Amino acid sequence: MTDTLIFAPYMIPMDNEPTVLRDHALHIKGRGIAAIVPQAQARAIQAASVLHLDNHVLMPGLVNLHGHSAMTLLRGFADDLALMDWLNNHIWPAEGKHVDLPFVYDGTLLAMAEMIRGGTTTINDMYFFHGAVGKAALRMGMRTFIGASILEFPNRYAADAKGYINRALAEQTAFYGEDLVRFVLAPHAPYTVSDDTFREVVRIAERDDMLIHCHIHETADEVAGSLKDHGMRPLARLDKLGVLSERLIAAHMVHLTEEEIALTAKRGVSVAHNPSSNMKLASGCAPIQALLDAGANVGIGTDGAASNNKLDMFAETRLAALIAKGFSGSPTAFKAYDALKAATLGGARALHISDKIGSLHSGKRADMIAVDLSAIETQPLFDPISHLVYAADRNQVSHVWVNGEMLLDNRALTRIDLAEIHGKAAHWRDAIQAA
Repeated sequence: MTDTLIFAPYMIPMDNEPTVLRDHALHIKGRGIAAIVPQAQARAIQAASVLHLDNHVLMPGLVNLHGHSAMTLLRGFADDLALMDWLNNHIWPAEGKHVDLPFVYDGTLLAMAEMIRGGTTTINDMYFFHGAVGKAALRMGMRTFIGASILEFPNRYAADAKGYINRALAEQTAFYGEDLVRFVLAPHAPYTVSDDTFREVVRIAERDDMLIHCHIHETADEVAGSLKDHGMRPLARLDKLGVLSERLIAAHMVHLTEEEIALTAKRGVSVAHNPSSNMKLASGCAPIQALLDAGANVGIGTDGAASNNKLDMFAETRLAALIAKGFSGSPTAFKAYDALKAATLGGARALHISDKIGSLHSGKRADMIAVDLSAIETQPLFDPISHLVYAADRNQVSHVWVNGEMLLDNRALTRIDLAEIHGKAAHWRDAIQAA
C-alpha cells in the first residue's frame, strides 16, 4: 500500500478560483490523498517514504476527454485531408484490414505510454475490441472510460448497430468491479447512427446508468447533411431523440448557433474540445468561451493520434486557450486557469467522477502529476498557472500517480519497458506498409 509524503514548493488544488498553495506537502495513503498541509506541519507525519520535489508543481492529472487510443498505430498514415476524405478513403479502409484484438491492445499500450509520460491520468476512449482496451488499461494502471463505438455498417468488430451494442455489453462483464475501468456507450456520430439506434442507446444508458459519448457538429458538412436528410440540424435531432442530457459527452461541437449553445448548457451536456484535430482537419473552432459563458461544462481532448498527431494534453490546453482568444477577439477569453480547469476538473465532471478526481483534496483519489519548472524554458517563474498553460510542455512531467500508484518515476514508466512499446509500433508499421 502506498504511503508517501511529497514536499513541493507549489501545489494547485484546482478549486473554482485560482489557488496556488506554496510550500505544502501531500500525503498519499493507499489509493487516496490523506492530507494536504503546510510543510512545517507535514514533518510530523510518519510515512513509509518521503519525496522532495524542490522545483515542481503538484497538480491533478490531466483528463483526456476524447480519444481513440488504438489509432496511435495510424499516426502519420494519412495527413492533410478533409474529415470525410480522411475517413472514407484512408482510415476506414485501413481499419478494415488491420483492426483486431492484437492491433487494439498494442495501439492502446502505445497511446497510454505516451499519455502517462505527458501527464494524462484518465482517458475517455472510443474504439472497438473493448476487451483489449480494458486489458491495456489494467496493465498500464490508467483510469479508462471505454467508449463502445456503435455504427450502422459492418466492420471487423460487428455487423450492425445491434451487434456493436450486444458485443460491448457482453465484454463489459469481464471488468465489473475494476476501479479503473468503466464502459461508455459511444454512438459514433449523427451521420452514422439511425434514430432507432439513438433511442436504444438512451434506453440502455438510463437503464444501466451509463454515459454517452458521441461526435457532434464536427464539420459544416455534417450540419448540411443533417438538414438535407432529416430536415433539422444534428443537435435538434438528438434533442428530439432524448440524447441531450447530463449523460452526454459531445465531442467537437464546432458549428453551433447561439440557440444551440444555450441548449447545450440547459441540457447539461459536457463538451469535449479538440482544438488540434479540429484545426488539422480544417473543421473549424468550437466557441468555447460562449459555451462557458452559457454555463456549459467543457473538457479538453486530443482526439486520436491519426488526426492530431500527438496525444499531448499540455499542447492541447495551450492551443485551446490561444484559439479561444483569437476566435472571440478577446484576450481575456479562456484564461489560463479556465483552460487548466477544463483539462482536469472539467473532464472529471463530464465523466461524473469529480468526487474522486480532477482536484487535489483530502479524501479524493491520488490521480496527480508533478511538473518540473526548473528548465530555462520556464524561467523566471512568477505564476506557475501561467507557465503550466503557456510555457511548460509534457516533457517536464516528472512523476505521475493514478489511484496512489506511481506510474511515472522521474520520467521512467514503472509498468512497461519502452523497448516493448517501440517493438510493437515497428511491427504494426511494417504490417500496414506491407498491406
